[in-house]
Amino acid sequence: MPTKVYKKNWTPDPIAFRRLLEWLDDGVDSEGERYLEIRRRLVCFFDRKGCRNADELADETLNRVARRLHEEGAIDAETPAKFCYITARFVFLENLRDKEKLNVGIDEVVANKLVADSSDEADVNQQRLNCLEHCTNNLEASNREIIFGYYNGDERIKIDNRRELAKKLNLSTNALSIRACRIREKLQICVQKCLEKCG
Repeated sequence: MPTKVYKKNWTPDPIAFRRLLEWLDDGVDSEGERYLEIRRRLVCFFDRKGCRNADELADETLNRVARRLHEEGAIDAETPAKFCYITARFVFLENLRDKEKLNVGIDEVVANKLVADSSDEADVNQQRLNCLEHCTNNLEASNREIIFGYYNGDERIKIDNRRELAKKLNLSTNALSIRACRIREKLQICVQKCLEKCG
């Protein structure tokens, strides 16, 4: 478990990065595939937490793991993935402390929960909603059903809805989560491009 306070903006050099890849592979060379899989899962983890900067936080998590390997030579953990998630929780909690980095998640946008405090914010939020509507309309019908079903409801209802949706699609809840995360990533890219065109 991480016990140090790591400097931000530290990035691994080629040697440190290679050591990270080897550690993640746990003795079986995956040619970087394991790294990409862990990173994707971390992005989904932060994404589900409503972090707009999920990619940056995933990279920060892996950089911290790489730095610990670089400084200490080894990490005593049950599995590399478990240690990465423990580190990710610390990164997430640190991110929460900085209110400027808090994000309104797409799930809240889908549920129309954006609250505008000024006319400018109202315009931006309306533009965001218009882009989201445009992008969701361009999704395949099955993906649209998944994304709306996945984010429908609050708290307990949302959990129950996700279980029902997974059952309906004959998927595990984890597989559904991964699929929803991938659809959401596409939506975020589409919405961003739409906003850039409007801007």
